[in-house]
Amino acid sequence: MLANKLLRMSLPCPPVSRRRGVARASGFTLVEVLVSIVLLSFGVLGLVGVQALALQSTREARLQAQAANLAREMSEMMRGNNQTAIKPDPGLNPYLVDLSSPLAPPTANYCLDVSSSAACPDGTAVARSELTDWLTRLDAALPGARVVICFDSAPYDARGLPQWKCTPGTPGIDEIAVIKVGWSRRSLRRTPDGSSATAGVERASYPYVVFPVTGGNPLGAPTR
Repeated sequence: MLANKLLRMSLPCPPVSRRRGVARASGFTLVEVLVSIVLLSFGVLGLVGVQALALQSTREARLQAQAANLAREMSEMMRGNNQTAIKPDPGLNPYLVDLSSPLAPPTANYCLDVSSSAACPDGTAVARSELTDWLTRLDAALPGARVVICFDSAPYDARGLPQWKCTPGTPGIDEIAVIKVGWSRRSLRRTPDGSSATAGVERASYPYVVFPVTGGNPLGAPTR
């Protein structure tokens, strides 16, 4: 027994497995690193695309809000000068326009300046002054702006989409004044193969804001 123990103690210890130690010490292979880089690149590209779309959406929301505020402002001016705004003849009602950028009223006039020596003589002159100032601010706020103000009984087509066309109706019944505003938008369409975005901007094929002038003394109801 003692001899066997001494014999075992005298034998060398079994070698430690070098293969297991090498496996623990080794890192990622080159292929694994390349695959990780490719996957990371796809993720970064996706984030860049989402950020660009978010910026575009924010810009369009800002323009939409500005157009709605300007349309509301014009409706209030028409209500305040309703004896002129109810007239169906564009020659007698300067508010009735169909203009594209650069926006300029048919007859530019401004007599609302407090420093002006001559006040506006009548409602038509007031309308021309208000329209001159309003169109200047609208053109500065919206790129490639288009505005149509008319009496319209059908602001929307059969599909429910707003349309630039003004449809005459029965005065005082189904015909109201409508303010329509559109502007140029950056194109987000892609080429047929979907490889790259189409450059340029898209003109407003339909109004993005349709604002009816209602409330108070209806513009279509009084005798013209």
